[in-house]
Amino acid sequence: MRLHRLIRRWAVSYTEGGKYSPIGVWFHWIMAGLVLFQLGSGWMMSRYPVGGNKLATYELHSELGLSILFLALLRFGWRLFVPDPVSDADGPGWQKRAAHLTQISFYGLFALLPLSGWAMWSAIQPVQPLRLGGLVAIPPMPFHSLRSSWQFQVLDWAENVHVLGVIGLALLVPVHIIAALKHHFWDRDNTVRGILPEIRDDEAAPDHTQYTPRAD
Repeated sequence: MRLHRLIRRWAVSYTEGGKYSPIGVWFHWIMAGLVLFQLGSGWMMSRYPVGGNKLATYELHSELGLSILFLALLRFGWRLFVPDPVSDADGPGWQKRAAHLTQISFYGLFALLPLSGWAMWSAIQPVQPLRLGGLVAIPPMPFHSLRSSWQFQVLDWAENVHVLGVIGLALLVPVHIIAALKHHFWDRDNTVRGILPEIRDDEAAPDHTQYTPRAD
């Protein structure tokens, strides 16, 4: 049997039980951590004075943004390979439509924010490549051949798009968290449990029952 069939069978063994596969779970939580870090670092960076520290933070922020874009593409490919599990939130009604709209909005922002940030970085001279994961050099967008006035125009457009995307993400994240809390504590369904890392019970735990010798 081919490797991809074995991997899919392994992943589907989780999704058929209403849970995301471990790969899907870690895609979710790694990206969630990166998104929260990006929101915090972007807010802090806007308060740094102009200088080397701000530029270094901006470079890290831009590189992590490209990492989020890369992970979003991988996660989307994984979802095409292994469909998401059917949870209690997938019943007919407005909650299913809202969940799908939220997912589409997240994916749209995961593309819009890194690309606009990459455009902003590429419009700053002298332009330098970014590194994906700190290893793979990503060349800048080809704005260096434009006139200075056009470079400033690109920077202005990209910054406006980026700010709108940040506002959208800052609103979407708490809505997503509130919806998850509602499902878990109010509706008491399996929506949140399906995306939590699996903790298996230790079936081989030692028996600590005190031994009492049998009287002869």
